[in-house]
Amino acid sequence: MKLSDVQKRLQAPFPAHMVSWKPASFNAERTRAMLLAHVDARAVQDRLDAICPDDWRFEMEVVQGAATPTIKGRLTVLGVTREDMGEASEGCSAPYKAAASDALKRCAVQFGIGRYLYDLPRHWVDWDDARRAPLHMPDLPEWARPDHERSPGGAHLVQAMEQLRYELPEDLDLQREVYKHLKAALGSIHPVTNNPGRAA
Repeated sequence: MKLSDVQKRLQAPFPAHMVSWKPASFNAERTRAMLLAHVDARAVQDRLDAICPDDWRFEMEVVQGAATPTIKGRLTVLGVTREDMGEASEGCSAPYKAAASDALKRCAVQFGIGRYLYDLPRHWVDWDDARRAPLHMPDLPEWARPDHERSPGGAHLVQAMEQLRYELPEDLDLQREVYKHLKAALGSIHPVTNNPGRAA
């Protein structure tokens, strides 16, 4: 298997629930924030494990003398190696771990993993500075969603399958949550009609 054989799978959009948003800048009053979309390093690792589980590796080294904790990462996928630097954000409690995650994600972008997120339009949203959180999250456009989420009920099915990934949860509330998503998905595919003249 060559890198060119799996390029489309590497570049495919992530499920919407795996995409997070973080503030990149604020207005002067800190009542509005510009949010950037991103995925975490675990999502990148899961993507690589799903596509080439035995043929990728990530190496890193600490960059000595850097003003902020910095890691040089080296990601090799199917014999092809790409390098990039990762930095920890200000105030991070585990700066070198954060820098390593950043380096992995930056290297992965060079293979096309999550690169589409850079093409998203800028999203300015209302910001609650006391909670350090946006008042609402942006929606991803259709083109930034995987194929199965563009079909009726797809997002609900993904949520249900994620919860059933290992086993049916023992917790009754979680079982109800799974049932709710499945019911919503089936309802989207086969909507119920209230026409009494129609046979059930």
